[in-house]
Amino acid sequence: MIDDSGAAAEVIEVVGRTGMHGESTQIKCRLLDGDNKGRIITRNCRGPVKISDVIVLLGTDREVRRLVKR
Repeated sequence: MIDDSGAAAEVIEVVGRTGMHGESTQIKCRLLDGDNKGRIITRNCRGPVKISDVIVLLGTDREVRRLVKR
C-alpha cells in the first residue's frame, strides 16, 4: 500500500557529509508543497544528491542540527 503523505522538496544547498562513516549528506531544501510550502529546512539524506534535485520528504516538521565543521 502506498501512502502519498510525502512532500516534494528541491535541494538548494549541499552542506556536507555526516554520519559515522560519511554515509549521509546534510542538505538544505525548499519545500514545494504541503503546509509549509516555501520554507527552507535542513535535512539529512542518504544516497547521491545534487543541487536542483527534487526529493520527497515523509515528514516536514523536523529539522536536524547544523553540521559542525572541525
